[in-house]
Amino acid sequence: MTQQQYVINRKVNIVELAQTLGNISQACRNLGVSRQHYYDIKSVIAEDGIEGLLTKSRRTPRMANRLSPEIEKQILDYSLEFPTHGQVRVANELKAKGISVSDGGVRGIWSRHNLLRKGERLKRLEKWAAESNGVLTESQVIALEKAKDEKQAHGEIETFHPGFLN
Repeated sequence: MTQQQYVINRKVNIVELAQTLGNISQACRNLGVSRQHYYDIKSVIAEDGIEGLLTKSRRTPRMANRLSPEIEKQILDYSLEFPTHGQVRVANELKAKGISVSDGGVRGIWSRHNLLRKGERLKRLEKWAAESNGVLTESQVIALEKAKDEKQAHGEIETFHPGFLN
């Protein structure tokens, strides 16, 4: 028996037990469900039949206050051009270009694309440069070199006492 068949059988059993007992409250108490749940099941069966008891997909809806895809693309393009800029600066620079977006909106887009940290945006720039064979601007090259230097600076340090810096 599949999961959906089990769920359907359980819901049908609630309705059948209520009919055999002749008491909805007693049937719901015996099966451990609320009366509201019984009435919900009964109304679904009346409207759609047994097929209505199938679980419906719970796809997440597109939120109404989400930015348009055009603005999202412009934010991602700007983040590709200037990967070291923070969300407030990106929002301010885009406002100067006539695109009204808040720093929280920029952060939301970065969150959906896994670009919240500067390192993630720099990795995206490296990937873009490798795939498209595009010419990097001077600021992009400087940002990549600085990130490379920071990676090397955070290497291991050898001391006489492991775990202690003296």
